[in-house]
Amino acid sequence: MVDPRISIIEERMRGVRRIIAVSSGKGGVGKSLLASTLALILVRKGYRVGLFDLDFTSPSTHIILGLKEAHPVEDKGIIPPIVNGLRYMSIIYYSSSRATPLRGTDFSNAFIELLSITNWGDLDFLLLDMPPGIGDATLDVIRLMKRPSFLLVTTSSPLAFETVKKLVGMLKELNVPIVGIVENMKTGPSVIQQESLKLNVQFLGEILYDPTVEEALGDAEGLLRTVFANETAKLLEYLIKTCK
Repeated sequence: MVDPRISIIEERMRGVRRIIAVSSGKGGVGKSLLASTLALILVRKGYRVGLFDLDFTSPSTHIILGLKEAHPVEDKGIIPPIVNGLRYMSIIYYSSSRATPLRGTDFSNAFIELLSITNWGDLDFLLLDMPPGIGDATLDVIRLMKRPSFLLVTTSSPLAFETVKKLVGMLKELNVPIVGIVENMKTGPSVIQQESLKLNVQFLGEILYDPTVEEALGDAEGLLRTVFANETAKLLEYLIKTCK
């Protein structure tokens, strides 16, 4: 039997022009920070932006953005609150600080439910903060959302890039667009750019390790003043160009 909620999702997403899934395949590479910072920068450039935290097990974008009292509003569905100029949705609105250990069909069911009830309105960009790993979340985004593009994040570590290589292989096999690869928290020489070229994937650039980022967590304006944010802003020209 076809889930009737799936037919509603297309209508809910009708006003969203571009969907960018910020993914890594591995945790600890700064994916959530990059997704949050990209969203803030796009807002400052005048774009209509949404951020959807899909890390149901360990969401963190609400900490990065300094989310406090904002909550969704019910009006023929759920309208995400506006936080720091962007529309924001996360499982934290329903789980609070409790762990949400979902897997398999449970994750898919929760994801479908959130997609079917959330009315994003008109957006130029909807950024998805993907959970680490290559599995149900990635496949559900591809299956349920209209033509998402993937922005892949790695560090200089060969271990981190190995999971990105696997993710690239899967996305190419499924004919899913890849915006490019970002090398985050760089501290020295690496071969990520050369390895990206071998995969025939655009290397978007590198972001140097910035120890001041931790002090800016929860302060959107402070975060935008960091070296990390300045380096992230340089990636936007190519991102915006490929999304037109």
